[in-house]
Amino acid sequence: MEPLTTLGRTLGFSFAAGINLYATVALLGLASRYGWVALPPQYQAFDNDFIIGAALVMYAVEFFADKIPYFDSLWDAVHTAIRPIGGALIAVTTLGNASPTTEALVALLGGMVATSTHLTKTSTRAAANVSPEPFSNWFLSIGEDVFVVGLGVLALKYPLIALGVATALLILIAVFATVIVRTARRWFARRRVPT
Repeated sequence: MEPLTTLGRTLGFSFAAGINLYATVALLGLASRYGWVALPPQYQAFDNDFIIGAALVMYAVEFFADKIPYFDSLWDAVHTAIRPIGGALIAVTTLGNASPTTEALVALLGGMVATSTHLTKTSTRAAANVSPEPFSNWFLSIGEDVFVVGLGVLALKYPLIALGVATALLILIAVFATVIVRTARRWFARRRVPT
């Protein structure tokens, strides 16, 4: 059961980090600091005044940056490298003591999961930016924040449920990405056909 619990936390936190890295790190730090749940000792890495403070400050900046159409896309572009690396680091940290090979594999897993959620968020935001009203960005941003905190709490208290949620959503992301790629290929193929 312990490996599944670890995997649930790893996937849950990596998934959340791809959407909002700073909220995820702040949640991990505060949960470790205040003992909200019994966590393995490796989570104490997040219980640092500087890490908690920096994560909370950056979360506040991102909270407002995400509400501004087009600026949110610029913010996401800057975080294309930051969120996946953060997801990989969180995954390795939540793993605890392991062999270098296991750490490398878990880092790749965490980075890939964070990349997939980051790219999904980025493309959804880019699509929302073409909408003539600003409210879609606000609703998406607030929904993302609630989802990240909710998934983080699930990963802390009920890691097996977090594993199920993250796995189901990753499958949905893969299915939608496949449909989008196929649709784009057909569209471009039709445009290339000479008339």
